[in-house]
Amino acid sequence: MDSAPRKRNWWNAYIKNWQLYLILVPTVVYFVVFRYLPMVGIQIAFRDYAPPLGYLGSPFVGLKHFTRFFNSYFLGRLISNTLLLSFGMLLFSFPIPIILALTLNEVRLRSVKKLAQTITYAPHFLSTVVIVGLLGSLTNTRNGVLNLLLVNAGIISEPIAFMSQAQWFRPLYIFSGIWQESGWNAVIYMAALSAVDVQLYEAARVDGAGRLRSIWHITIPSILPTMITLLILNSGKVMNIGYEKVLLMQNPLNMASSDVITTYVYQTGLLKGQFSYATAVGLFNSVVNTLLIVCVNFISRRLSDTSLW
Repeated sequence: MDSAPRKRNWWNAYIKNWQLYLILVPTVVYFVVFRYLPMVGIQIAFRDYAPPLGYLGSPFVGLKHFTRFFNSYFLGRLISNTLLLSFGMLLFSFPIPIILALTLNEVRLRSVKKLAQTITYAPHFLSTVVIVGLLGSLTNTRNGVLNLLLVNAGIISEPIAFMSQAQWFRPLYIFSGIWQESGWNAVIYMAALSAVDVQLYEAARVDGAGRLRSIWHITIPSILPTMITLLILNSGKVMNIGYEKVLLMQNPLNMASSDVITTYVYQTGLLKGQFSYATAVGLFNSVVNTLLIVCVNFISRRLSDTSLW
C-alpha cells in the first residue's frame, strides 16, 4: 500500500533535481570503472596467473602465494619498515597542520595570513620527482646547503651522504612529507575554523579568557570532529605508503630502511612479472588497512560521538 506512493515521491524528487543527479554520474562512473571493476582481478592472488590463459583459465592454487609471502625472508623487514615509516608520518605530520591552522587563525592581518597560506601550501603542487630532486640537492656532499650549514656551524667535521645512509632515510622522508603537505592539510582545518561562532570568543573575552584559553576551550573542541575524522582516514593508510617517493629515494645503500611493501609489490609485480604473487601481497596489505580503519572507527565511536559510520 505504501510502496507505490513512496516510489512516486522518489520519482518526483528525481525529476525535480535531475541536474544534481546528472552531476553525480561522472563520479559514479569513475568509481565503477576504476575502483570496482578492477577488483575482479583480485582472484589472480589465488591462481597461477598467465596472461594467455586469462583469469578463469589460470590454475587455482589457493593460498600458495600468501604462504610464500609469510615465509619470505623479507617479510620482517618489509612490515617493520612500512609500520615505522607510516607511524612516523602519522605521529609527526598529523599534528603539524593543526598547529599551523591554529597559528594562522590567530593572525589578524589578512595580507600576512594569505601570504603565509600561499607559502605553506604551495609545495603540495610540486611533483614527487621535484621533491626528491630538491632533497638530493640540499643534502649533496659537495655543495648541499644542509651539509654546508652543518660543517660551518661545527656540528659535523665532514659532509654526510644523507641519501645513501639507511639511518637518514626515514627522517628525510618524513621531513619532506611534512614540508610538502602540512600547508595543504591545514586548509581543511582552516575551513572548520571559519565555521566557529565568533560570539563564543567574545563571551570568553568578557569572562577574562586570553588567547591560549580561548584556543584550548573553544577552538580545539570546535575542530575536534574534523581532527578525529581525518585521523580515522589516515589510519586506513598506515600500510599503504605511496611507492613513488620511496622508489625515487631508494638505492642499494639505504635498502635496509627503504624497502616497504608497496615498493616490493611494484618490483615483484611489474618488474619481475610475478603478477599473482604481487597481487597476493597487495591484497594482504589492503586487508590490514581495512581492519585498521574499522578498529579505529569502532574505538572512536565508543570514546566520542564522531565516526565515519
